[in-house]
This record gives sequence, C-alpha cells and structure tokens, in this order.
Amino acid sequence: MSSLYEKGLAISKNALFNVFLGRAGKLLGRPFRIAIILREVASKLDAKDSKKGPLQQVVDMGRTLIRLIGAFASGSYRQIETTTIVSGLAVLLYVLSPIDLVPDFIPVIGFLDDLSLISWFISKFQGEIARFQAWESKSAAPNNGVVVAPSLPAVSDKSQPAVAELGHS
Repeated sequence: MSSLYEKGLAISKNALFNVFLGRAGKLLGRPFRIAIILREVASKLDAKDSKKGPLQQVVDMGRTLIRLIGAFASGSYRQIETTTIVSGLAVLLYVLSPIDLVPDFIPVIGFLDDLSLISWFISKFQGEIARFQAWESKSAAPNNGVVVAPSLPAVSDKSQPAVAELGHS
C-alpha cells in the first residue's frame, strides 16, 4: 500500500489538480475570498477531529496550512514563495471542493484523498512550513486554524458556499 505522500503526489500531478492551481492563482489577490475559503476548510477539518494518530497529525498540519495562507493573505507573513502559497491554496480548494478524484460522500475513503494531498504538500514544503511555525510562535498566537481578517464581515449566508464562487473568479 502506498503512503499518504505518494497518493498526494499522484493527485498533485492529476489534471484536475491543475484546475485548482489555476483557480488558486486567480484568488491570490482577493484576501476576503481567501478568508471565506479558509474558514470553510477549517470547518471541514474540524469535523474530522475524532481521528487520532497519523491522520490527526495531517489534519493539524492542514490547520497550519490554513493559518499560513491566512497570514500571507493578510500581509502579516511574506517570507515565503508565492508559488508555495498558490500550491497550498490549490490544496485547500481541492479539500473544499465536492468534485475531486474520490468523492467526499464516500465514508472515510472520500476524505483520504484530501488528507493525501495535504500530506504531499507538507512533505514538499516542510522547510517553509517550519519557518512559518517558528515565526508564528514568536510573532502571533495561533488561533486554531480560524482566519480572522480585521475588516472581514461575518459570514452568515450559508446558502452560497465559497466553492460556487471559484468558477467565477
């Protein structure tokens, strides 16, 4: 059986993931849309809190990825390559999207491809993530994956998910 990293690597090379890379690149200059997406991904990861062990570690690193992209979008952390942020945002868009290689409605297996892609990202960019974590521990208190922009209005309309906006970006 292949590792989560190997499965994530295969997904990262898939044409479907390239679609998410394109959307992530278009979203990069829109911090409010990014904040909405980050909140939705954090909610999706929080629903998986019952898992412990290696899967929980990947979920926790997914939360770190959410904080990293949130800090970049807010301008508080820029010591990272833009291509890394675009790749990370594409990973989060994939996690959030109901359209991926293994549909999320399939119990356990449907979330495994999302975790695999997060695992691949973490392995590939571990140095940059470690630098962010060091910066975060010195500069900002972690907020459990919730991204709060100072002027971001509260999201109360759940009828239109952020994924619906992505095709219009």
